[in-house]
Amino acid sequence: MPIITLPDGSLKTYNSTVTPLKIAEDISNSLKKSSVIAKVNGEYWDLSREILEDSKVAIIKKGDPETIDIIRHDCAHILAEAVLEIFPETQVTIGPVIENGFYYDFYRKTPFTTEDLAIIEKRMHEIVNRNESINREVLSRDDALKFYEDKNEPFKVELIRDIPNDQQLTFYKQGLFTDLCRGPHLRSTHDTGHAFKLMSVAGAYWRGDSNKPMLQRIYGTAWINEKDLIKHLTMLEEAEKRDHRKLGKAQQLFHIQEEATGSIFWHPSGWTIYQEIEAYIRRRLKKADYQEVKTPQLIDRKLWESSGHWEKFREHMFTSETDEKQTLALKPMNCPGHIQIFKQGLKSFRDLPLRLSEFGACHRNEPSGALHGIMRVRAFTQDDAHIFCTEEQINNESVSFCELLTSIYNDFGFENITIKFSDRPEIRAGDDKTWDQAEKALMDASDVAGLDVIMNPGEGAFYGPKLEFVLRDAIGRDWQCGTLQVDFVLPERLKAEYIATDGSKRRPVMLHRAILGSMERWFGILIEQYAGKWPLWLAPNQIVICTITQDADKYSDEIEMRAEKLGLRVLVDKRNEKIGYKIREHSEKKVPILFIIGNKEIDNKEVSIRRLGSKDQKNIDLEEALTIIELEALPPDLARMKKT
Repeated sequence: MPIITLPDGSLKTYNSTVTPLKIAEDISNSLKKSSVIAKVNGEYWDLSREILEDSKVAIIKKGDPETIDIIRHDCAHILAEAVLEIFPETQVTIGPVIENGFYYDFYRKTPFTTEDLAIIEKRMHEIVNRNESINREVLSRDDALKFYEDKNEPFKVELIRDIPNDQQLTFYKQGLFTDLCRGPHLRSTHDTGHAFKLMSVAGAYWRGDSNKPMLQRIYGTAWINEKDLIKHLTMLEEAEKRDHRKLGKAQQLFHIQEEATGSIFWHPSGWTIYQEIEAYIRRRLKKADYQEVKTPQLIDRKLWESSGHWEKFREHMFTSETDEKQTLALKPMNCPGHIQIFKQGLKSFRDLPLRLSEFGACHRNEPSGALHGIMRVRAFTQDDAHIFCTEEQINNESVSFCELLTSIYNDFGFENITIKFSDRPEIRAGDDKTWDQAEKALMDASDVAGLDVIMNPGEGAFYGPKLEFVLRDAIGRDWQCGTLQVDFVLPERLKAEYIATDGSKRRPVMLHRAILGSMERWFGILIEQYAGKWPLWLAPNQIVICTITQDADKYSDEIEMRAEKLGLRVLVDKRNEKIGYKIREHSEKKVPILFIIGNKEIDNKEVSIRRLGSKDQKNIDLEEALTIIELEALPPDLARMKKT
C-alpha cells in the first residue's frame, strides 16, 4: 500500500502498486492529459512505471523546463529510428543528451551527406506525427544479448557485456525500434514535438578509442517549443558571424599553423590588444595588493608527484629527459610553483594574507580533436593567483576577490554572471574530514559574500571545492572563466607553513583564483562578444588618418605625432586611393575612429571625424578632437581615476 506524498504535502494512499499517470488522473483529467513525465523521490520516471513503495511524487507537465533533457533524449531515439528505416544496413551505438541538443553515433560504410540529414530530419517529423507509444521493458541479460545478436548489432552487444551483472537491463520500444536505455522517456513520440533540427555530421571513434572503429555522429538540437528553437538557431547564425577565428584572420590578430599545433602566432594588432588586457589586469591586481611573481616552465616530476598533479594530469603533461636521466615536465598549472615561493624564508601570521599573482605560461597536451581556435589550445597563459591566508581570513579574502572579479567583468561589458558551487569529485586528494572543512569554509564565504550559488555536484578540483563564475555574452552564450578554490590539501602535501600567534607552526589555507581563466580563451571570448568592434581602449588602431590628397600628407604626419604623444594608437593612410575606398576599407576592418584630412581641414587646423557605425562626419578643431579622444581611450580603471 504505497503512500504518495505530493509536492504540496498532501497524501494519497493506494491499495496496490500505482503509476504516476494514475496519480495524475486522480488529481485531475487536465493534469493527466498534460503530464509527460514524473519525478519520483528526486528521480525522473516514465509515467507508466509502477511505484512499489512510499514515495514523493511530482507530475511534470508538457512545457515545463524539466522536460527539455527528456525531449532531447527522445529525439536521439527518434533519430536512430529514422536512420534505420531509411538506411537499414546501419548499426546503432549510443545517443546521449548534450548541451543544447543530442547526438547519435552510427556505424555505416557510406558517409552521411548533408542531403541525407534533410531526408532523415523529414522522417523524424513523420515519426513524431505517428504518435508511437514509448514503452519500457526489462530483459534478462541472455535475452538482451540474443536480441542484439539476432539483429547484428555488435556495438550494443559489447555495451551489454560491459554492464555489471547486478544492474537491471532496461529497453525502450517505439514502433519497430528498440534501444538499450536507462530512460526515462515521454509517453509517445508525439509528446516530443517538432522543435528540433539536425545540425551536422562528424566522425567519432567508438568509445573515444582511436584503436576502435570510426563512427558517424549526427548532431541535433531540440527545444521545448518552436520559439526556443528559432531563438537558438538565430543565436548560432550570429555566433557564426562573430567566430573569433574568422574575425581574427580578417583583422590580422593571430594565426595558428600545423608546425605549432595548439600554439598561437600573435600578430602586431593582436599582441597590442593582448598587452592592453594584461596591463589592465596588472594594474587592478597591484591596487588589490597582489605581488607578481614568475615561476619556471620546466619542473622536476618529483614536485608534481608530491603535489598530486603527476597522478592526475600525467597524460596531459609534456615531459623531457635530461642527460642525467632527470624527468622534467612543462608546467600545466602554477600552484606548486607558488607554494615554493611561499616556502622561501620564515612566514608568520603577520605576513598573511599573502597574494601571489602570475601571468603563468602553461602547457597541456590536449587531444588534437579538442583544439578550437584560441579557445582551446596547448600553450596558454593563466591570469593566475594564489592567496595564502589563515582560516579566519577566508571570508574577507573571498568577498574581496568576488568584488574584484565582478568589477573586472563589468569593465569588459559582462554583467550577467552565474556562480556554480562545485564540490568533491569522485577521485580526489585528502580525506573526507578535510573536504568537509574546505566545503564548509567555501560555502560560508559564499554566504558572507552574498552569492546565490547553483550546486554543481562532483566538479571540484582534486584538491578542493571551487566556485565557478559563468558569464553570459552579448548573444546569450555562457562562458565559465573565473574560479575560486579553497585548498587545505596542497599546503599539507608540499609542507607549507607559517608561525601562528601562539608560536606554533600551522599550514596556511591556499585560495586558488583566476578571473579571466586563460588569456587566449578570454581574447577569443572578447572577439565574439564585441563582434570585432573593439572598445576604443582596446582597439589596435584607435585612429586611422585618411588623406584625401597628397597635400594632406604633412598635416597628417603632424596629427600622428601629436596623437602618439598622448598615448593614442594611430595609423596614417596616405595611399593614392579614393577617399570613399579608404573609408569603406577601414570601416570593414572596424577601426573605431577615422580622421578625414583634406585642404579644408589643413586650412582650419581641423579634422573631419567619422566614427564606426555612423555615416556622419563632423569637423572639429584638432586640439579639441585629440583631448576628447584621449579621455575616451582611457582603460576603464584609469578613466575612473581621472574622474576622481
